[in-house]
Amino acid sequence: MSAKFKPETTHKADATALLDDRGYSGLLIRGQNPALLFEKAVRDRITESYYWKEQCFGLNAATLCDRAAELTAIGGTYGGVGKPTPFLCLAFKLLQLVPQREVILEYLNFHGEDGGEDGDADAAGNGESGAVQNPQALGKRGEFKYLRALAAFYIRLAWEPVDIYTTLEPLLADFRKLRRRTREGFALTYVDQFVDDLLTKDRICATSLWKLPSRANLEDLEMLEPRVSPLGDEVEELDREDEMEEESDGVVEERDGSSERSRNGSVRRYSDSGSEND
Repeated sequence: MSAKFKPETTHKADATALLDDRGYSGLLIRGQNPALLFEKAVRDRITESYYWKEQCFGLNAATLCDRAAELTAIGGTYGGVGKPTPFLCLAFKLLQLVPQREVILEYLNFHGEDGGEDGDADAAGNGESGAVQNPQALGKRGEFKYLRALAAFYIRLAWEPVDIYTTLEPLLADFRKLRRRTREGFALTYVDQFVDDLLTKDRICATSLWKLPSRANLEDLEMLEPRVSPLGDEVEELDREDEMEEESDGVVEERDGSSERSRNGSVRRYSDSGSEND
């Protein structure tokens, strides 16, 4: 096997090979060691954590998928000492493995054999996930929402801008709930909100994200097609209703003005006739 795939087949509990630039010979992300996408303090906390040493040791692309399907929350660090979440540890493991594009897309849209997570079947029935999407579409709904969130986080860290937009934007139609672990406890968020944060914010999950070019700039460079919002028809309908209301308000104001002028003219004529009689 080629040496460039060494990070995916060789595992060390302390990740010394990954963190040592002099001895690192694996795949690069934008010309640098993937581990450097995380800040040093965060890297140290991850590699010293129990979850990393116990649960991430020996993982490959297939077994990491099983581990990520067990996640119950997203987040960066928590507690007074900044303990890393399992979500952050698995994201760091992905940077160590640098999986192929097809593997990440499979994470993004992974469907389990036993019906997925608890409550997802009900969510599909009551419309919580929004409109039913084409099962062959890139953004089809994966059953394991935390696995999908992990894949989206990795894509934001490792992929190129055009691929980031074209792959993550379809996930804005996924409205399922997510638990987000904070320093103080837990908070509620949603898949679409998490993806929107990945596309618009510079820091998320205790990680400083590299500067992503704006969508408008990429459209100006003709690298992206203009995005068609799924709410476009509803927005146009609201605009038409607003225009109709403004037109009706203008007609009412014009009628009120005419009535006022008519009344003022009648009063003046009455006053003039009264003064002549005197």
